[in-house]
Amino acid sequence: MKKLFAVLGDPIGHSMSPIMLNDVLSYYEIDAHYHPFKVSPEDLETAIRGLKAIGISGFNVTIPHKSAILPFLDGVDDLAMSIGAVNTVVNDNGKLIGYNTDGYGFIKGLEPYITSFSDKKVLVIGAGGAARAIYFTMAKMKPLAIDITNRSVERAKELIEACPFESKSKSLSLNEAQAHLNEYDVVIQTTMVGMYPKVSETPINLSYLTSGALVCDIVYNPLETQFLMEARQKGATVQNGVEMFVYQGALAFEKWTGIFPDVKRMRENVLRQLEA
Repeated sequence: MKKLFAVLGDPIGHSMSPIMLNDVLSYYEIDAHYHPFKVSPEDLETAIRGLKAIGISGFNVTIPHKSAILPFLDGVDDLAMSIGAVNTVVNDNGKLIGYNTDGYGFIKGLEPYITSFSDKKVLVIGAGGAARAIYFTMAKMKPLAIDITNRSVERAKELIEACPFESKSKSLSLNEAQAHLNEYDVVIQTTMVGMYPKVSETPINLSYLTSGALVCDIVYNPLETQFLMEARQKGATVQNGVEMFVYQGALAFEKWTGIFPDVKRMRENVLRQLEA
């Protein structure tokens, strides 16, 4: 019988996951279909019960359900539980088990540039859900230091205190981060600042950025934000949000099928959708 995979969200019509993942399902000759379901927050529990009843093989979870879904699952991976959010669910012999591939997806995307974080000082900009997934996952890898800057320093401090993994971290105001930007090897922008249509906005001033730093932005519309353009002009290596999106999808696919897919194929597919 044909397997069913899905993504749940509200809204969901903009999602690029169905085209990307249906393509690799076909490429690996897996008899399955990946379908987007628009599920309103008040219908989430009913939707999960229904998907479990029909024997769905696995699904992704996106905004606004990543945290709300936790009580409706049979089990949650330790990292996902500590993050407090799930983006991937696996049907394990009738039990729905939740995982979070966002942080590992981001880090996998950095592999062409970084093989170890033990000698790297990292700055995370933002203290929301994406920052939490990236910070917790990266803290587990024990970088030399991993600091957080945010408009609300208190939120940055709370995020550091909530992390279950020991790390050398400081919470900084945006002005403090800007003044000490030359200290960081990796700068990760995790907010929606600079996303279409407000493409001229940047989260912090990059005047003191070190040439040769790696600067990442999880935004991928536009493909090069104002923030990344300014970083590139300062001599930094830059990376947009396409890599994180592709790799978190690839890791979900691997959990469902046991196959780590062709990420080059997935990336090209996403870029075609964005260019269209």
